[in-house]
Amino acid sequence: MTEYDVPPRWIVHLPTTLTSVDGARALAEALRDSLGHVTAIDFGETTLSEEDRQFVRTRVWCDHRLPSGARCALLIDHPGGFCGPG
Repeated sequence: MTEYDVPPRWIVHLPTTLTSVDGARALAEALRDSLGHVTAIDFGETTLSEEDRQFVRTRVWCDHRLPSGARCALLIDHPGGFCGPG
């Protein structure tokens, strides 16, 4: 199978009325906590951007691969070298 055989993934852009990156990050955390069971959503790839600068994106989650094959679910700027499931 080549990269051309795989259907494209779609991105859902969800504008908000939030005016701070901290508020947007808190919303992303709340959405992950409440919708984490929905397998169609890849929360590890969540990014934030200002409305008029959507090409400048800020990652939310660390998403480092763990020895188990899972991804780190901690915030991107978590302290120390420890990664974990959240």
